[in-house]
Amino acid sequence: MDNFAQQIDLSGISDTLNQISSDLLGAVTYTPHTSFITDLAFIMIIGAIATLAFFKIKQPLIIGYLFAGMLIGPLSPLWSWVLPAESQSSDMLASTGILTDVSALNLFSDIGVILLLFVIGIEFPYAKIKSTGKMAIGVGTIGLFATLGAIFYVANLLGLNSMDSLFIAAALSISSTAVIVKILEDMGRIRNESTILVLGILIVEDVIAVILISSLQSVALVGTVSVESIIVVVIVAIGLIVGTFTLGTRFITPLIDRVAAAEHREILLLSVLGVCFGYALLANIVGLSVAIGAFLAGVLVAESKSSEVSKLLASPIKDMFVAIFFISVGALMDVSQLQNYIFLSIALIIVAIVMKFSGSILGNFLFRQKRGKAIHSAFTLAAPRGEFSIVIIKTGVDIGAVSTFLFPMIGVISIVTVFLAPYMIKASDKIVPMLEKENV
Repeated sequence: MDNFAQQIDLSGISDTLNQISSDLLGAVTYTPHTSFITDLAFIMIIGAIATLAFFKIKQPLIIGYLFAGMLIGPLSPLWSWVLPAESQSSDMLASTGILTDVSALNLFSDIGVILLLFVIGIEFPYAKIKSTGKMAIGVGTIGLFATLGAIFYVANLLGLNSMDSLFIAAALSISSTAVIVKILEDMGRIRNESTILVLGILIVEDVIAVILISSLQSVALVGTVSVESIIVVVIVAIGLIVGTFTLGTRFITPLIDRVAAAEHREILLLSVLGVCFGYALLANIVGLSVAIGAFLAGVLVAESKSSEVSKLLASPIKDMFVAIFFISVGALMDVSQLQNYIFLSIALIIVAIVMKFSGSILGNFLFRQKRGKAIHSAFTLAAPRGEFSIVIIKTGVDIGAVSTFLFPMIGVISIVTVFLAPYMIKASDKIVPMLEKENV
């Protein structure tokens, strides 16, 4: 028996397995005309398996989406184990893994964000938003800039240069609208009283994020902040919002009702999606976030008599593209280099969460918000970082203003904070009743 074991050519078996894995990956990966269909098929299949598994263990579905993306993305450590050593080169990085058509994934993820914010906007007619307008501006501004200042100071202490510190501080000061909305929706809290305040704050942060991106580009390229560009962005944002609640409700909302009167669901669906993407395009043209435009389009539909039907029609399409968004985010995260910046990431995560929570509590206190509502909103906003954080760092890397390692680091931070977000929201459910008992 020992002689038989010694005769086995282990290296030959290893070579055979490597050849098989290369052939399989070649069949999946190196077929350009079918790459998008292949990617979409794997996203749906593996996404369904991962989310079902996370649902069974009572974890948020959004974590399942991110986990699925990390498994099948081109930067997953899994492929360094499967691929033969000679295939693991920097030139092959964009071609390895199951997902290959990254540009198409980014496009569809943008569609996911637009549809997500549109459907959420349908939940909030003008009257609800008006009730929290001033408070959202105050609390959102205080929380964001308190976090930005603290992270900039800590990042400098930890050894980052001034420009790296400035960009990472801006990135980590903005909570993720897409992540928070998805978590609240999955948890059935999208209509809660505190959610209205949270969504108002998120809209304010999105506007500030657009201003920050413009300002940071100016600082990096010219060395000064363009006050004119900041003023223009603020005026444009106010103009779009005011125009929506005046002209939009006067012309677009009645038009939606006329289409609904035809009692043809297909026509109604196309009409409301036209409003959604048309408003997103308008926001993008005037230099604002497409998410802001999509949310305002949803508010216009919410003012119509067919808002509930419109939401039911658009929701399945939204669910598909939102899944693609979060899976593609997970796929683009290079977690294999986590050990290179683990301690820096942990320190920045702690500072970002603590300061965002503290800043939100301070803002709520200054604006005399109810204690329970204030705590719920602070816990909700504290953790998740996402789309704007990644965009800000990518902007800095693209213009050569910051160190390249910040991009994978912000990816890891985003995943960790998204993972923590649902548990922080659940923690507020336990803390608020305890505080209310103490006051009785």
